[in-house]
Amino acid sequence: MRLILILISVFAISLHAKNYNLNPKTVEFINMMVKEHNFKRHYLEKLFSKVKMQKAPLRFYAEKTKKKPSKKAQKLYPLHGAWDRYVKYKVTQRRTEQGVEFIKKYKSTFKRVEKDYGVPSHYVAAIIGIESVYGGNVGKYPVFDTLTTLAFEKNRRNKFFKRELEKFILLSYRQKFNPKNVKGSFAGAIGLSQFMPSNYEAYGVDFNNDGKISLQNPVDAIASVANYLKQHGWKKNEEVATRVSYKGDRFKKYKTGYNKKYHRSKLVGIEPKYGKWNYFDKVRLIKLSRKSYDELWYGAKNFYVITRYNHSAYYAMAVHQLAVKIKKEI
Repeated sequence: MRLILILISVFAISLHAKNYNLNPKTVEFINMMVKEHNFKRHYLEKLFSKVKMQKAPLRFYAEKTKKKPSKKAQKLYPLHGAWDRYVKYKVTQRRTEQGVEFIKKYKSTFKRVEKDYGVPSHYVAAIIGIESVYGGNVGKYPVFDTLTTLAFEKNRRNKFFKRELEKFILLSYRQKFNPKNVKGSFAGAIGLSQFMPSNYEAYGVDFNNDGKISLQNPVDAIASVANYLKQHGWKKNEEVATRVSYKGDRFKKYKTGYNKKYHRSKLVGIEPKYGKWNYFDKVRLIKLSRKSYDELWYGAKNFYVITRYNHSAYYAMAVHQLAVKIKKEI
């Protein structure tokens, strides 16, 4: 009876596994890896012989981009309260407390990182907190299978994921780990910092000097996040954001968003809400849609740098607000 159950189990697994060596696009990819990176063909063919297709990530990236509502529809049915919904799960008291504990636990690492990279500990911790809950949720998807699925099954980002798959296989070789044993996000992001393989290679830091970069290791992950921000232009001891006042409940006077910059002198009727703000370069206007009003903020260059980690003003603002809360409780 036990033997029958084992055979049934093996058969069930084989039904879900797919041999990607039968896919012409995979064969082309293998040829490239052999020619350009000197990989052994039999090693790659073995990797691709049994891949469990990741249906959930594929569904997400196979979906067509939703049409933006017309201006008339937006006026009739304004989507107010988006920030309330977003921040509710990102910036919590529990996550703040965990951030404080995380900084205290790796106090010596944060101290060295702050000295070497000039990025405050509370901002590094906030990013790790939002990305992976300080390592508590690094993802459940097998990275190799996920990237293979997204590289070779039809979706809107095939080219991107094929490049990430290439980088991941190269990374596994250089860092000496089995690519089949790594789990990550539904997009193939890895570790506490949730780096994609290309960012892992470009910005990852072996900060504990053990001869390899491991973003599952908090010490390497902390330094890697700081390095990422520094390489994207973080300015030491400069401001990040401050809330501003304006007349009315809904803001439409100027274009908002992290890509649009203004001289403060040109923003008539807009001033820092809580006194003087020591930042004199151009600013971004960041609008947060709340249920009954729009919250408006100035974003400095360092705010923009955070959006390089995730291209979302809401994400960057969540990082900023979580960082401020962590700093207050350290």
